[in-house]
This record gives sequence, structure tokens and C-alpha cells, in this order.
Amino acid sequence: MFSLSRLIKSFRYASRGLVRVFKEEQSFRVQVVIGFFVLILALIFHVKVWEAVALLLVTMMVLVLELINSVFERVVDVLKPRMHPYVETVKDIMAAVVLLSSLGAILIGVLILGPYVIQLLRG
Repeated sequence: MFSLSRLIKSFRYASRGLVRVFKEEQSFRVQVVIGFFVLILALIFHVKVWEAVALLLVTMMVLVLELINSVFERVVDVLKPRMHPYVETVKDIMAAVVLLSSLGAILIGVLILGPYVIQLLRG
């Protein structure tokens, strides 16, 4: 059965998690600022709807993967001592996941926004 109070609690918990990650993870803050900047550029350049959707999707993908990375880091720290070699390996792999998604997002951003920037510079 639907419960409005449970739904509100769920949103409260999710908001608390976002605030915590935003406060504690510098990379998440940087990614939020870059994502915001990209979306502002999309509004300024009046990109096509499909381009805006693509930019929004890759921005959200990077942020979600960064959240997953933060979860993995905390879980691994709880399960194994920091000295265990697998801890470093898991953290490095998750960092690689975020890096690859970020590079893909940059490439998509350049492919979509690049022509608009070039057109603006040419006057």
C-alpha cells in the first residue's frame, strides 16, 4: 500500500546521502560543477532536444557511478583492513570505472557542444 510518509522518509534518506557525498567527496563536487556548467552551455546554445538528453544522460551516468564508487570504497573499508591488497585493487578498479565514464562524457560533450562553440567563435 502507498504511504506518503514512507515516501517522504525515502526522499529524506536519499537527500541526506547526497549531501554527505557532496560534503565528503571532492571529485563528486567537481563533477557536479562541471555537469552544471555543461547543462548551462546546452541552454545557452539552444541545443537540440536529443543533444540535451544525451548531455543529461552522460552527466547523470558519471554522477551515479561516482556515488557507486563511494559506496564501494566504504563497504570495502568495512569488510577488509586498509592494508589488504584487494582493498586497493577494488578501489583502483572503481576509480577506473569513473574515469572511463568521465572520459566518455567529455568526448560526447565535445562532439555535441564543439560545433556550437566553433560557430560562436567564428561569429
